[in-house]
This record gives sequence, C-alpha cells and structure tokens, in this order.
Amino acid sequence: MTGHTPPAEEADVIVVGAGPAGSTTAFYLAQAGLDVLLLEKSHFPREKVCGDGLTPRAVKALVGMGVDVSEENGWVRNKGLRVIGSGKRMEVPWPELSSYPGYGLVRTRADFDETLARRAEKAGARLLEGQTVTGPVLDDRTDRIKGVVVAGGHGGASPHGGEERRFVARTVIAADGNSSRLSVSMGLRKRDDRPLGVAVRTYYKSPRHDDDYLESWLDLWDGDRLLPGYGWIFGMGDGTSNVGLGLLNTSAAFGHTDYHAMLRKWLAGMPAEWGFTEENRTEPIRGAALPMGFNRTPHYYRGLLLAGDAGGMVNPFNGEGIAYAMESGEILARTVIQALSRSRAAQTERVLASYPQALRNEYGAYYALGRQFVKLIGRPGLMHFATKHSMNRPKLMGFALKLLANLTDPRDGDASDRLINGLTRLVPNPK
Repeated sequence: MTGHTPPAEEADVIVVGAGPAGSTTAFYLAQAGLDVLLLEKSHFPREKVCGDGLTPRAVKALVGMGVDVSEENGWVRNKGLRVIGSGKRMEVPWPELSSYPGYGLVRTRADFDETLARRAEKAGARLLEGQTVTGPVLDDRTDRIKGVVVAGGHGGASPHGGEERRFVARTVIAADGNSSRLSVSMGLRKRDDRPLGVAVRTYYKSPRHDDDYLESWLDLWDGDRLLPGYGWIFGMGDGTSNVGLGLLNTSAAFGHTDYHAMLRKWLAGMPAEWGFTEENRTEPIRGAALPMGFNRTPHYYRGLLLAGDAGGMVNPFNGEGIAYAMESGEILARTVIQALSRSRAAQTERVLASYPQALRNEYGAYYALGRQFVKLIGRPGLMHFATKHSMNRPKLMGFALKLLANLTDPRDGDASDRLINGLTRLVPNPK
C-alpha cells in the first residue's frame, strides 16, 4: 500500500552509537536481562581517530567487562609514560595501586570498538549496523523522546528496503559521539564555557613500533620555533607507530592552525631512522574533536540520556576519552536498570533524573580542576616553564602522571593520592 509506514519495532532500551560508551552501556543493560537495541551507523570494523593508547583506568573497565586483554589475544602492554620536553626525557611508570592495574594497553580503534560491540552482542544486545539515526520519535502528549527514526536504504540491515524505520523504547540513550546528532535534534548543544581539543593522527612503518612506553612530547618544535600543543608516539606492535598531536581551544593558535602541516613540521625534526616520513605513512592523516569536561549538558533531558563523547566526558587533563566513555556507560546502565525496575512512572523518572548527579559525583570536581589546568597550559610561556622545571624531578612527574591520568587510591593511598583527592574535594563542582 502506498504511503504505508511499517510498525515501530520495540525494545526496553535503545542505544544510539556502538562506540566504547554505547557498547559498554548495552553490555551491562543486556547482562541485566533488558531487551537492548544497539544502533551503529557504520559497519564493523570501522576507523576512529584516536591515539590507541589505553591507560590503566581503561584497562580496569575492560577487565570489568570480561574482555581478554592478554598479549596472546592481540593486546600490546605498556609500562607507563615516557615524557619528552625541554630537551630532556623521563620514563614514568604507571603507579602501583589497589584501584587500578599497573599497566596500560595499545589496540587500534578498529579492533577495539568491534571487540566491545561484539561483547555487548554476546551479552544479549541486538546490534544493528549500517543504521543512520536521523531524529527522535517524540511522545505527542509529553514531547519527550520515546524512540528514534532510522534512514532507510544505505545498504543497512533494514528488511523494509528504502523505507524509514522507527524504533521505540522505554529509554533512549545517545552515545553517538562528539557531534551527537540525536542530542542536537533534541535541542542539546555544546557549551562554550567548556574546553575543546583537536587531535590529528596517522600511522607510520617504524622500528619504534615495539615500544613498551607510551610517549608524550610536551613541546613541539619546528626548527627553533615552538609549536602550540602536545604530541604522542605510541608503538602498535605490528610494525607501525601511531603518531599524532593535540591542541586545546585555550591556545591562541586554536582554529587558526593547519594541523596536518603542523604534524609534518614536527615530524621533520625527528631522527631519520625512526621512519616518520611520507613514504612510510600507511594511513591518511585524520582529525577529530575532543569534547572535554562535560561540554554538553544536561546529561538527562526530556527522556534522553547522554554517555561518552556525546556528553563531553573527555578528561581535560590528558585528552583521554575511552576510559570515561566506558565508565559513564556503566554508571548510566546501572541507573537505567534500577529505573526500569520501578513499578510507577514517577519512580522511574526520579531514578533516571539522578543520572547527572551521579556523573557529577564521579567526575565533577576533577573536571572542574581540569578546566582550570587547561586555561593555564594554554599560555605557552607558563607551559614551557612548568616543563623545564619538572623534567629533572621524578617524584614530581610521578605526581603529575597520577593527577593527569586520574589514577589514585581513594583510601589508604600514599601522600600524593591524598593530596590529589584533597584538591578535587576543594574545587567547586558547578552544574
């Protein structure tokens, strides 16, 4: 029949986006027995711009999901962070803590994201790939989201050919990344009072691929000219190195920089034997935004819950997003599980509405401290001074690593743990 709209397909929860946040959320929801629909616009394996380095915080989240992170299963372990700045270098091991493992990992995002998505699928989530969500389905009476519309065609899994599909659920979650089309369609836009970063990266065939430290460059040089931002080199263990750089919007150069040219200028000063040359480049240079410090709020709005980059969960101190995407996904899943167990709609709503506060309790003060840090390092002179006077102080660098990577024991930690935990308690935690 012409103009016939297929009936909406139903689930308990719809999760839009099968990145680390969405897949982690779907995993825990499905484990609890909920009917979860996980919608991904691409097909796995698919690429994402990332440094591919995982801190112990991310490792803990992976282990919590039962992921096999052994080297036999393709994961490359690292001992800590090698810091290079002011003409000096220092290797800072990951701290030994009861709260986190003492090692990090490296894995390409193509492999990593698919691993988590398949883990969610194995737990019982219904993963549909090639599904482009074009907008919300709203309740006519309350104007709250109750589902999503998915574009037809595009070679997706739709049995309806080129027709739109409609999915409805008791709860809808946006885990669709920094741009979060679903959030924007609901009227949630990014906050201008939160930091934003830009990262570019590519891969090179290099003898440095087998490195047991993640490497961070605190100052980037083009000859005798100091470039804005920071750089990294992460050995992938497969004959290539992930090489990239990042820049914060607190830098005067933000938005006025050719990032591809900046990467090439920085690498031009590297030793020739490292192989970071155009003929050894194996992938295009790609860039992405880093949404930091809760740069889209509220995290619960008209029935929609935000996780990961959609809610700006990236750590302002170090640009790490994966650990916080996974952790926020778990916090969100626990909230939804409890909410949907309530017998009355008002009770369910009360539990769902507690999610933003749960995030603030977990990250709010730390991110507020991070936002102040970002303002300071946006001043090149101050950043250069701090680098110069900390590179020959191992204890100070060990403290900085704990602070920047958010790695402390909350109780029974050492003096540095107590100092960092105390600092975060002193910082106001605004909404």
